[in-house]
Amino acid sequence: MGLSSTTTGDTQVIAVNCDRIDAAMAIQFKEDMRRVTEAKAKRVILDLSVFEFIDSSGLGAIVASMKQLDDGCRLDLAGLHPVVEKVFRLTRMDTVFKLFASLEDAVAAD
Repeated sequence: MGLSSTTTGDTQVIAVNCDRIDAAMAIQFKEDMRRVTEAKAKRVILDLSVFEFIDSSGLGAIVASMKQLDDGCRLDLAGLHPVVEKVFRLTRMDTVFKLFASLEDAVAAD
């Protein structure tokens, strides 16, 4: 699984460079997130704009990634496709994460 990361100030943007997180990829996603978030930013934005599918394992992997962040670090999600956003809303994960229509909106909302 490919994740790319850039950091500006206290904000780290992590782009998910695959079109899905499902049961087959969830463990690798969590390991990759642990590795790229070692910088200890105060805010992490997960750019999911390439992302087209997520199942319950993928959702759990994103929640687990949020929980492994340091206290006080916020994980926001940006660029969700309508199908992926619907999963977050149906599972009420939109009350746990801030969802942004685009990466630009997420960065501007700092």
